[in-house]
Amino acid sequence: MQHDDTIAAIATPLGQGGIGIIRISGPASLEVLRALFRPSSSRFGGFRPWTLHHGTITDGCDPLDDVLAVHMPGPRTFTGEDVSEIHCHGGSGVLAAVLEACVRHGARYAERGEFTRRAFLNGRMDLTQAEAVAEMIAAPSREGMRLAQAKLDGLLGQRVGALRARLDALRMQLCVAVDFPEEEVECLAPEAFLAEIEAVRQGVVELSAGYARTRCWHDGALVVLAGQVNAGKSSLMNALLGRRRAIVTDLPGTTRDFIEEPLNLSGLAIRLADTAGLRETGDIVEQEGVRMSRDLVAQADLVLLVTDATQGLQGPELELLRHAGPERVLVVFNKTDLLEGRILPSTPEGCRSVHVAAASGDGVESLVTAIRAAVLAAMGAGEPEAGELAPNMRQAAALDKAATILDELAGDIRAHVPYDLCGVRLDGACAALMDVTGQSTPEAILDAIFASFCIGK
Repeated sequence: MQHDDTIAAIATPLGQGGIGIIRISGPASLEVLRALFRPSSSRFGGFRPWTLHHGTITDGCDPLDDVLAVHMPGPRTFTGEDVSEIHCHGGSGVLAAVLEACVRHGARYAERGEFTRRAFLNGRMDLTQAEAVAEMIAAPSREGMRLAQAKLDGLLGQRVGALRARLDALRMQLCVAVDFPEEEVECLAPEAFLAEIEAVRQGVVELSAGYARTRCWHDGALVVLAGQVNAGKSSLMNALLGRRRAIVTDLPGTTRDFIEEPLNLSGLAIRLADTAGLRETGDIVEQEGVRMSRDLVAQADLVLLVTDATQGLQGPELELLRHAGPERVLVVFNKTDLLEGRILPSTPEGCRSVHVAAASGDGVESLVTAIRAAVLAAMGAGEPEAGELAPNMRQAAALDKAATILDELAGDIRAHVPYDLCGVRLDGACAALMDVTGQSTPEAILDAIFASFCIGK
């Protein structure tokens, strides 16, 4: 991948829309735009920076579209380079034709994430901000957007940078202590060294903990409907979705494959999966469905164990509860409308339960509230706070690595390991923090990160 040429891509989603944008970035972006743009005003005297101009995009003698075009000189652009944009009508044919014309006149097709990668390489953002761009685009809810925005504003990078600066200060003091050992106590006393290492390690641990605490807000959660056949799982899924999505019959084993649908619970995005009923069967297809059900239960952030309220929890359901653990299970007693005055079944100690009648919709609103609370409890999450920092998995792994090295360094200090050897661990902790913000991230990791982006970003 080159970074000194000119690239172009469609910057808006595929499909039809009112407006579609072609973005061009690189040293020849203005020349490409000039070659294609024909102004509608006779008073047009050239592109004024940061100003939209009306005209027509032509490819030779062939007019392609009526557009608005703008040129934005670097370095105060998203990529840090000269950038031009062509705002066309949003049809896929129009956008493809204009993009092809850009390529014919000096640009090349951009690769995935190449615009954001150039912004990173040109110092317009650190790696945490670059990753936040993709997280903002993929955010499943307003809460996920707020978490991504905090990183896009550079708050995570600033916090990591401040912690690394404290370690850099220690590195300098350590060098003096190694070079002038007779002055060791004055240069860097072991007690002060240990106290500062512990303080930085605590700051790193607190940042890393944000990943687990906020994962459900930017990644969503998997909620699986499980239970025996004819317990009403499919009816319950339809009731939660507010539409008929799963087939419902009185025949046991109607659901053989799993069905997955997205659902937003007051800002908490979940993937709701209906699974095959748990039972012993000689049907090969149904056996595969039961196996897949058990696999999904193992992966689930929360299991809705649906049971017939007229029967109570049976052996297979109790076995599932035992394997999944009560902290990951919400027992849903369905068909309470058929109890006819009988006592509601009891719930095993330590388990949460809700009573509903999926066929009539009774209790479904209470179930929605209970699901949301149970997911947050099971994932160790809370309501996101303003400005809360949410590292992604890669960033959390680098932070955990730094915390581990600092913990080992603290042990070395207590064991009176020579300072020159302590310096090796200190260098390692600094390198791990630099990986978070991308200052020492290998090219292969950058390739993997930006390959997950869309083409136009």
